[in-house]
Amino acid sequence: QVQLVESGGGLVQAGGSLRLSCAASGRTFSNYAIAWFRQAPGKEREFVAGISYTGRSAGYTDSVKGRFTISRDNAKNTVYLQMNSLKPEDTAVYYCAAQPYGLGSTQHEYSYWGQGTQVTVSS
Repeated sequence: QVQLVESGGGLVQAGGSLRLSCAASGRTFSNYAIAWFRQAPGKEREFVAGISYTGRSAGYTDSVKGRFTISRDNAKNTVYLQMNSLKPEDTAVYYCAAQPYGLGSTQHEYSYWGQGTQVTVSS
């Protein structure tokens, strides 16, 4: 079992920044790929960014490329999502998810999920 807890969400104006954190406990964190997904009201949950278990590979959905950066600190069992130049369309509940080893971009590949943190971007 891996337990995930997100933090860092909040209300920010368009153009602002937030840094989300995903703290993990349980099994060996360094063996898990971690991804961030988000779900806006009335929409399906979508992949935002993911990082491999080694931290050497990362992927992003097109709408956040150049604005969001995912990173991990295996010594702290934490993954971060730095979000810059935020837009109102980034408003959603953000979830982190974990799966052993492989980095994927669909929610069905991930076995462990956090409870989510709300990000609201005002125009």
